[in-house]
Amino acid sequence: MAALTAWGALAAQPVNAAPAETHPRLSVVPACGAPTDGRMSCLALVRADVAPQQGILKSAAPAGLGPADLQHAYGLPAATRGSGQTVAIVVAFDNPRAEADLATYRAQYRLPPCTTANGCLRKVDQNGGTRLPAADVGWGEEAALDLDMVSAACPNCRILLVEASEPDMEALGAGVNTAARLGARYISNSYGGREDASSARYDAAYFTHPGVAITAASGDSGYGTMYPATSPRVTAVGGTALRRSGEPRGWTEVAWSGAGSGCSAFTAKPGRQRDTGCERRTITDVSAVADPATGVAVYDTYGVGGWLVVGGTSASAPIIAAAYALAGPPPANSDPASFPYGRASALHDVTSGSNGSCTPEYLCTAGPGYDGPTGLGTPNGVTAFQAG
Repeated sequence: MAALTAWGALAAQPVNAAPAETHPRLSVVPACGAPTDGRMSCLALVRADVAPQQGILKSAAPAGLGPADLQHAYGLPAATRGSGQTVAIVVAFDNPRAEADLATYRAQYRLPPCTTANGCLRKVDQNGGTRLPAADVGWGEEAALDLDMVSAACPNCRILLVEASEPDMEALGAGVNTAARLGARYISNSYGGREDASSARYDAAYFTHPGVAITAASGDSGYGTMYPATSPRVTAVGGTALRRSGEPRGWTEVAWSGAGSGCSAFTAKPGRQRDTGCERRTITDVSAVADPATGVAVYDTYGVGGWLVVGGTSASAPIIAAAYALAGPPPANSDPASFPYGRASALHDVTSGSNGSCTPEYLCTAGPGYDGPTGLGTPNGVTAFQAG
């Protein structure tokens, strides 16, 4: 998997991330290369038009949404919940600066320290050991994004970072199994690849963990599906553009034009889904901010310059995993992916925006109730992520 080697490489490769109605010709760069047969790609999108800065910033806050923004926009009870809960992050390759950079992020926003020394942070290989894989700048950006988003949404949560040896489903899936075996009840997966007939085998081998909330990013290329988001065993997380407004909530959201959505070609429809325009599994289930134009602040110094603004459904997946953690442990043998379907009224319904053209229209265009790009909606507190 090709990796970016410096901020200069990022800036030299701008691409247009989404149609003009969301952010005209925004210059962003995917942290990882495109997925290929048998290989997964991380789904972080880095703003190439924002110059990075290093260290604690005192004169002005970092560019991008910070923890207070996300907690306010989504009504997250971050100050009072999450203690004792472990959110796992599964990525490929190593980020050797992960702990140090996480310390800077949390210090910048006055979040409690999360280190290996105090037991809050643990980093393991895909088998749960200490033989960490080779380092990679692109996947390192993914790890930094995920660590920062879990910290932002659930500052009191413990974090388990599982680093797989390769960006394929076998290695990453082994990481998912390790996370569950080590006790994580919430597992975030911010990567995706081509959906194929292997899906059922992967579902059985890696995503069958009753009582564990597993999230998967829906993709950053607009209308279309990716695996593992199409797995019926995961909560598929789509994306929005999140902006401050004068409305009572203080924020407005529309479907992000880059968010993945659609109808699976291989996976049967899970019983929790009632939409009638797709005979098989529909993605997504829920969503959170992912548009790079309204992206989140991330701190990463492994091969890049420090403070970045990052988007992609790689940002929304760990936010939702953290929301599950704030809601509390799922009952044993439960299906946490079904929880939001029983409490859809406890979500912010996103009713406008599109990620492409399709038939039926709801698979690619947001509207009242369920739709493809945003699912049932975005967090409005954590009630929707509780059993019941």
